[in-house]
Amino acid sequence: MNYIVLDLEWNQCPYGKDREIRRLPFEIVEIGAVKLNSEKEIVDTFHGLVRPAVYHRLHFRTKEVIAVSFEELKREGRPFPEVVRAFFRWCGDDCRFCTFGTLDLTELQRNLSYYKLDDLLKGPVFYEDVQKLFAIAYETRKERRALSYVVDFLGIEDNGEFHQALDDAVYTAKVLQRIPDDVILKNFSIDCYRTPKSREEEIRVRYETYEKFISREFKSKEAVMGDRLIRQVRCFACGEYVRREIPWFSDAGKNYYTVCKCPNHGYVKSKVRVRKAADGEYFGIKTTKMIGDTDVDKILKKQSFLKAKRRRKGREDDE
Repeated sequence: MNYIVLDLEWNQCPYGKDREIRRLPFEIVEIGAVKLNSEKEIVDTFHGLVRPAVYHRLHFRTKEVIAVSFEELKREGRPFPEVVRAFFRWCGDDCRFCTFGTLDLTELQRNLSYYKLDDLLKGPVFYEDVQKLFAIAYETRKERRALSYVVDFLGIEDNGEFHQALDDAVYTAKVLQRIPDDVILKNFSIDCYRTPKSREEEIRVRYETYEKFISREFKSKEAVMGDRLIRQVRCFACGEYVRREIPWFSDAGKNYYTVCKCPNHGYVKSKVRVRKAADGEYFGIKTTKMIGDTDVDKILKKQSFLKAKRRRKGREDDE
C-alpha cells in the first residue's frame, strides 16, 4: 500500500457569499501530492493547476495565500475533470490518503460531485490526518498546530514557502515520515462527506481510548436521536450495554450528551454530533469513552448551565 499525501488550494466566490454557487463554495485550483511507499519513502510527486470554470476572479483571501495568479491559472491550468482523472490514475488502486487537517478530502469530494465524478472516490473515506497524528505523537490529542509550526518543531528544512500545493504536500509527507507507525495504524480518521446509506453500511470503530459509531442518514435531527443504536450506550471496557445516569441532553441541538455507569468499570460518557449530510439529510457521529468523577461533575454543570439558560430565554420570550 502507498500513502498519498494530498494538498489542495482553492478559490471562493469573490463577489460575496450571497452570490456563491452553493454546490461549490470552494473551487479547487491546484492539486499537489506526494506518493510514499509502505516504508514511508517518497517515490513520486504530482502537481496540477486547474483552470477556473466557476469563479472568474480570485477572492482577495485566495490572492493572499496562493502563489499563482488568475492569469497563470487560465493560461497553464487544465479543466478540473482532466486534472483530477490524471491524479487518480497516478494514485493507483492500493493507497491511503493523508492530509494535513480535515478539509482537503471534503472539498475534493465536493468538487467531484459538482462535476458528477463521484465514482472516482467512494466514501466514507478512511484516511490519515497528519495534523492530528502529530498532536498525538508529540503533544496532546486535542492540540492542532499550523503546518509551519510543525515543520519548525521537527527541524524539517523549509524554503519559507507555504500554501503552494506541492510544497505543502512535501512538508506534510516529511512530517508523516516522523510519525511512529503504531500511531498511524491506531489513529486513522474517517471523512463523512459521503455517509452510510443503510444499517449495513454504518461504521463502528474502536480506537485506543474511545469508540466511534457513524449512523446512516435520517430525515431529521430528532430521527437521528430516536435511533436505537444511537441512544444505546455500551461500556468501552467490556462492551456491555449500560444504564443511563444522566439522560441525553443537548446544547442547542447539535451535540447531545449522556453519562452511563457500568457496574464493573465505572462511568461511560457518550456524545453524539448531529451533522447535515451533503444531500440535506442528517446523520450522527457517536463517540463513547470511560470517564472519572471529575468529568461527570463537569457534565452535570454543563447540563445545569444549559437548563438555566433555557429558563432565562423562556422568561425573556414571555415578556
